[in-house]
Amino acid sequence: MEVFKDAVDYLETQHIPVEAVGGTGPDPLEEDVFPEEEVFSPLQTDSMDLPDTPVLRTLEDMLDRRLMVLRTILDSEKIYLNELETLLMPMKALKATAGTSQPVLSGQQVQIVFYQVPELRDLHRDFYSGLRDRLVPLGPQTHPETDPGPGPGKEQGQMGFHLTVGDLFLKIVSQLGVYRGFIDNYESAVKIVRSCTQTDQRFRILAESMMSCNGSDKSKTKYTFEALLYKPLDRVTKTTLVLHDLLKHTPQMHSDHHVLQEALRLSRSFLSGVNEGSQCKQEVTLSRGMRRQLMRDGFVVDVCEGGRNLCHLFLYTDLLLCTKLKGGAQGKQAQYRFCWYLPLAGLKLHWGPEMERTTDTYQRIHSMRAKMYLLRHELRQTMKPVPQKSLAARTIERGRKKMEQLERMFLTHSPFLPLELHSPSAKSHTLVMSSLYELEEWREAIHRLTGDNIETVPPDLLTLTSSCVKLRMTQQPPVHSILPEGEEESLCGTLSVAVHSACGLQQPASMYVCVEVDGFEFYERQAQTHSSVSSSSPHWDQEFSFQVDGAQNLRVLVVLEPEVGESCEDRVLGKTSIQLDPALLQKRWKRQTVSLGQVVVTLSLKYCPHPLDPPSLAPAQQQPIFCMPIGAVAQQEGVLVPHVVRCCVEEVERRGMEEVGIYRLSAATSDIINLKTAFNTNLREAVSRLRCVDVNAVSGILKLYFRELPEPLIPTELFQSFTKALDIPDLSARSVSMLSLLQSCPAVNQNTFLFLLHHLKRVSDRQDVNKMPLMNLATVFGPSLLRPPVAVLGQSSPPVDISQEVVVQVQVVYSYLQCDNLPAAQTCIPHDTETTEED
Repeated sequence: MEVFKDAVDYLETQHIPVEAVGGTGPDPLEEDVFPEEEVFSPLQTDSMDLPDTPVLRTLEDMLDRRLMVLRTILDSEKIYLNELETLLMPMKALKATAGTSQPVLSGQQVQIVFYQVPELRDLHRDFYSGLRDRLVPLGPQTHPETDPGPGPGKEQGQMGFHLTVGDLFLKIVSQLGVYRGFIDNYESAVKIVRSCTQTDQRFRILAESMMSCNGSDKSKTKYTFEALLYKPLDRVTKTTLVLHDLLKHTPQMHSDHHVLQEALRLSRSFLSGVNEGSQCKQEVTLSRGMRRQLMRDGFVVDVCEGGRNLCHLFLYTDLLLCTKLKGGAQGKQAQYRFCWYLPLAGLKLHWGPEMERTTDTYQRIHSMRAKMYLLRHELRQTMKPVPQKSLAARTIERGRKKMEQLERMFLTHSPFLPLELHSPSAKSHTLVMSSLYELEEWREAIHRLTGDNIETVPPDLLTLTSSCVKLRMTQQPPVHSILPEGEEESLCGTLSVAVHSACGLQQPASMYVCVEVDGFEFYERQAQTHSSVSSSSPHWDQEFSFQVDGAQNLRVLVVLEPEVGESCEDRVLGKTSIQLDPALLQKRWKRQTVSLGQVVVTLSLKYCPHPLDPPSLAPAQQQPIFCMPIGAVAQQEGVLVPHVVRCCVEEVERRGMEEVGIYRLSAATSDIINLKTAFNTNLREAVSRLRCVDVNAVSGILKLYFRELPEPLIPTELFQSFTKALDIPDLSARSVSMLSLLQSCPAVNQNTFLFLLHHLKRVSDRQDVNKMPLMNLATVFGPSLLRPPVAVLGQSSPPVDISQEVVVQVQVVYSYLQCDNLPAAQTCIPHDTETTEED
């Protein structure tokens, strides 16, 4: 489309004279070299950022707001003219020195630096004068919010109805070719300015201290030469912005409405002709030769003063820009509003602990999941071609909009993994995400750019924000529950993942493995193992089951925990994504090894396809584990040693081995009560809390668990047998008898007892520091692990006094702790698997 000819033809039909466009070279509308930063966006200047208002109800209100917009435009034009005048101020002096023996700039350089700037000044001077002359007769600005009544405001509204300005805007749109010439020349001009700034002190003094008036208040702003050269690039999009806002507040019956529509069409056609594949669309020249380029973008939740906002985050080579996406629905232009930005220079990242979720939050999230599931099921039932304007089509469209609203709410309230950003300027922001894999990708991307980055000139944030409309790589928030594509290649059913072990560590370390599954958000998709004891080849043998719908990828991360006493945070050692192919997964376990950088993890996968039940409106209540038979707890968790025992033992070994009086000293009762509640309601939250509380509270909750078992870990019916075994004088024969008795215990009791015994022996190995030898540990745990039978009315039992009972309880545990040939404990049920090597 020849936009310029269209504009000229239309102007001639309206009897509006058209001035010839100055400049040399090709037709300014033929080439596509328009920088991306000049893409239309409704966020441009503070003066144009009008507040959101409800639908206008009266013609007078609409006309009043139209006048407000026009006066704001007039003020903005005056500031821009002052900036152009300031830019042109040194042109005569530079031209004069060009013919001397020591020129600052050559004549050709002066022509390049100021190319088309006088024409731009003249173009906007005429526009400003014409608009001012038409607005002055209407008198000073009034605000309908403060002066809503009749009288002068009403008269002004009636005069405003007859005010026409469309011809002025149509004329300036027709001359956008002047800007095209400037844009084509811009990089050459900036190159000269930078070169001279570095080599000529006279020009540097000039280029770094140019003052321009800010409008009617006579205040002045200090600019650099380069910043002023950048103003026309910013200004060219304001024409479209102005037309958009003005048309919005112009009544349809107004004589300007049709003219403004045509001007807006021509302006948008000019912008749509931009070559979107040009590299300069993602790059803006910064100081010292740096190039600003968009590296990554995505949707995150910004936590500010307790509130949550779904924001679009843009990572450039020198800064982070946070914006809020508005609009973008069908038939509407996507809009961005600036939220905040942080320079990457000196930026510190902190991966904080997972935020706690209240009961109300859990219920709200599960309620949204259930509603999303049901709504998607209804939409799938109607996924067939229907007439575009039929009732069924309108019903489907309403359902899609409702689904989009639900998912946006879910995306806003479900993330709880915080990434804290701390700038040297004392500005801090917290982003929360729902995926550790995504969080680590952001952290890695930011970390790669924060090395030697030095920002010397603040960015033009308004222009940078306006570029987001076309620069974004993530087109929309990940609202995908209504998309049917690729479902035949995804998983729907139960995916089981067993994390076995890891190897490849250079030195012993404490770590855990996180597992994430993608797909629709209807069910829980994340899990993590407990922390391993410091080891170069940790073992977990922990199994997880996921209800998956639309899953295509499994993400695995290995996270290193800091050593005791270190102030650093958890660190991701490696991560990988495994593609889930339904054709290759089986209903039996399939073992494979995956490489995550230097660490190699062995895991097993099993997939059972089946229809899924709808998620409940209320979160599924976890079965309590305290005061419950240990066999029932282990069966529920699919293990041989309950998670509460393993988690507490591993946490004590991580940071309590040198704690004086560990297992003997008590902790705050409130800490232990809170931990008990957490283990009874949410294992994941309990594991997080273990890492934060006093280590004596960790040892205290472990003792409490054994103490509150309805049946002791060592069955009561074996008490008398243990008493007799203790009377065997030969130590070797006694050991054989004791081990035989232990083998007669149920598998869960036996392996849990062995797991605890090996732990207590490791604690005793540090008795020179923690002052807890084997006898002290046996004294603490004996009464909890072994109990005498309770006398039943009417039944005779051998009389045993209480002091003797305690002696037996302590001696049994002490005897086992002295054994050198204790068998190893199995923590999980062995998996019958095939072995497959995969990297």
